[in-house]
Amino acid sequence: MSTLNTAPNIARPDDFYAALLAAHEGLSKAESDALNARLVLILSNHVGDMEVLEEALALARPRG
Repeated sequence: MSTLNTAPNIARPDDFYAALLAAHEGLSKAESDALNARLVLILSNHVGDMEVLEEALALARPRG
């Protein structure tokens, strides 16, 4: 059983954030949303573990 790693795990998080912002630059809202959806699916495929993905979905869902 795998668990979601929520500890900081990106070697250069500021660089990744800048690259993420750059990937969205010049896109419409719809294009930006589509980029995010594709990125989620690509990274989910990389993770591949349904239990970890379900844990991530639960963590990301708004509470209230």
